[in-house]
Amino acid sequence: MLLVLSEDLKEHLAFLPKVDPAVVGEYSRIALEFLKRGTSPKIYEGAARKLSAPVDVVQRGVEGLMYLMTESSKYMISEVDFLDSVLVLGFDEELNQILLKLYQQHQSQIRSVLNQLPSNLPAFHNLEWRLDVQVCSLDVLETDYVLLTY
Repeated sequence: MLLVLSEDLKEHLAFLPKVDPAVVGEYSRIALEFLKRGTSPKIYEGAARKLSAPVDVVQRGVEGLMYLMTESSKYMISEVDFLDSVLVLGFDEELNQILLKLYQQHQSQIRSVLNQLPSNLPAFHNLEWRLDVQVCSLDVLETDYVLLTY
């Protein structure tokens, strides 16, 4: 199964080829922390200072990596399918292998976090149904028919 990556996600991850592989690892660490503990503007600000990047780029990058890793983990895609899915991002082979390694290392941890999240599936709260039917009498129908024919 291949993941279909949106244009927005491609834009969010477009900076990855421009940074050092260690930075990709740092983004992944932040993405995992985001999954476990939730987001915090201070985390993004600290990472932005450390990486010398704008805060919004860091935030979008972390969210993009988080989406890529969670969707891959949720569907338990294979190594080949993961590499084929990120191929559309246009990264070089080294970066694709780094992302694959991160996915493989953290897949079980991500699945564990996803299983702990509450499910917000729609559910019925009141199953009481009412069916209203209006039945016309035969006399009314005959009268209407007679009126229409004259």
